[in-house]
Amino acid sequence: MERDELTAWLRLTLTPGVGNASARKLLAAFGLPQQVFDQSTSTLQQVVGPTQARALCTPPDELLVLTGTTWDWLQHDEPGEIRRQVVTLGDPAYPPSLLQLDDPPLMLYLLGTAIYEPNTAPAQIKQPNIAINSVANSTLINPRTSLAMVGSRNPTPQGAANARLFAQSFAQAGLTVVSGLALGIDGAAHEGALAGASDASQAVTVAVVGTGLDRVYPKAHRDLAHRIARQGLLVSEYPLGTPPLTANFPKRNRLIAGLAQGTLVVEAALKSGSLITARLTAEQGKEVFAIPGSIHAAQSRGCHALIKQGAKLVESAQDVLEELDWPGAGTPGRPPTASDREEKMQAQPDGGVLAALGFDPVGLDALQARTGLDTASLQVELMTLELDGQVARLPGGLFQRQTA
Repeated sequence: MERDELTAWLRLTLTPGVGNASARKLLAAFGLPQQVFDQSTSTLQQVVGPTQARALCTPPDELLVLTGTTWDWLQHDEPGEIRRQVVTLGDPAYPPSLLQLDDPPLMLYLLGTAIYEPNTAPAQIKQPNIAINSVANSTLINPRTSLAMVGSRNPTPQGAANARLFAQSFAQAGLTVVSGLALGIDGAAHEGALAGASDASQAVTVAVVGTGLDRVYPKAHRDLAHRIARQGLLVSEYPLGTPPLTANFPKRNRLIAGLAQGTLVVEAALKSGSLITARLTAEQGKEVFAIPGSIHAAQSRGCHALIKQGAKLVESAQDVLEELDWPGAGTPGRPPTASDREEKMQAQPDGGVLAALGFDPVGLDALQARTGLDTASLQVELMTLELDGQVARLPGGLFQRQTA
């Protein structure tokens, strides 16, 4: 992309009052942004309103600085073949699956080792009035080989462990895990995918973020973001310098859904943003999966609601792989199921206490009644299991068994 072309696209996105819908009308009527800005105010008014037309004739104040910042950012690829790229709606490398959205971004910022490359497979554009012939697909990131994983920012220990283990199994099977880099389930899913990477050339995980790519939010995920860039891709529709604005995060969920063939919700409350991603996934005609949890856990109620609405209940990564008819599903090397993990725990020396814990949070008194152990002995057993990572201590004096 030449600098003049970049400037024109940034100007179109920055023009006050001109959103994605109006911008697409202008592109359909006049062609690329450079041609839009060659039009007179009266000509522009035939497509958009008078206020928008006047705004289009005046370059935004921040355009010059943002163009310089973005151009400089593009020139500085990082070590290890980490590349920086801007893909526009008129670019042959624009992800075809996102063209099916009602509101595809005008620009995508990409950072990572997995970069979209064009091929010769024409994409069907959902908006018939866009006069752009995209022939893009990705050699590394492809919705047909990707699965979105989303969930609570405040998961239970069991939920976070499930996210890591499921994502690790998906990565080992060759699926790319798409998530949002948020705290909780998102972060655990990215971590699990990175742990499951078996091929250095595989794009194991994609993070769709709600800020500019020159920022990392939350800050606690700075190291995680760098590792994702080395083995996958960071994606944003927001210009460099964009802070973590609240409205940006629900909006980016449509991209998470759009870049995958289905969505797995690990844990979610009834008002969780993860349910937005699930709804968008269903609206795109893709599969929605949900992991059930305790009837007493608020973080499970969103998943239970999805299951009632028709989402596929899954107990293991294998359930998802089989539903997707993924190559190798059902083979002897399948990921462990919940039943497998239960049998493994029961066979362990501490199986009595673990079995008594079940999978719901349990208080010390209830656990003592189940096991028949005296308080001192039970506390020793719990401390040993906690140090081994098999039991987590929760607020309120509760304990919960972790996934093995």
